[in-house]
Amino acid sequence: MSRDSTAKVLGVAFVLCLVCSILVSAAAVGLSSRQERNRLEEKRKNILLAAGIYEAGRPIDEQFGQIQPRIVDLQTGQFERGLDPANFDSRAAARDPQTSHRIAPQQDLAGIKTRSRYKDVYLVLGDEGRLQQLILPVHGKGLWSTMYGFISLANDLTTITGFSFYQHGETPGLGGEIDNPDWKKQWPGKKIFDASGQLRIEVLKGMVDRESENAVHQVDGLSGATLTARGVSHLLRYWMGKDGYQPFLATLQTEGLIQ
Repeated sequence: MSRDSTAKVLGVAFVLCLVCSILVSAAAVGLSSRQERNRLEEKRKNILLAAGIYEAGRPIDEQFGQIQPRIVDLQTGQFERGLDPANFDSRAAARDPQTSHRIAPQQDLAGIKTRSRYKDVYLVLGDEGRLQQLILPVHGKGLWSTMYGFISLANDLTTITGFSFYQHGETPGLGGEIDNPDWKKQWPGKKIFDASGQLRIEVLKGMVDRESENAVHQVDGLSGATLTARGVSHLLRYWMGKDGYQPFLATLQTEGLIQ
């Protein structure tokens, strides 16, 4: 067979593709456990960052020892003891007809259409099992993407201690400013609920009037990113509302974790 024949060229290309495919597949299988460990470590780091207790240079596993992962049934507001937090994936559960909940359009403030009936939550406990902080995963639609983050609450379950997004596709320099440290610094100390228990937290279109009595419930908007800012407001109002974590927050008030 001629070295320059079409059959020869195609044969060499086929063998080369086959060898490369085997090598790539072997590498993917061999590295899968390491990739899973990296994903878990990154998730734990973001939880610690949201709570404001991350220490650079200190092992993540060591820092995460002070946090207790739990699973919550959002319909009952109770802890779900039949699921293992270490193996639970709320995104997969939201796609499973057995564990997902379809959200009615008029209730879907976050624009997510479905959610899992169960959610992983993270408790920072102090002496005698008293709650110090509660870290909750939240997500919702921005302008271009679904934004995923964690919000941390003090033990009064209304004062924000930290809020950050770890995954989104918003426009850099505009909606992407949700990653700006200066914008994130506004959140600690803000109140989600007012004294009567009404949900009040929101991101404004403009600047907060610091002299207003409502300032404690408001955060400055994002210049040129009105829809992203609105998405942040909407996802918080969904997840902190009666269709999200509100039944669970009410349960915590009566379970002795808060004193």
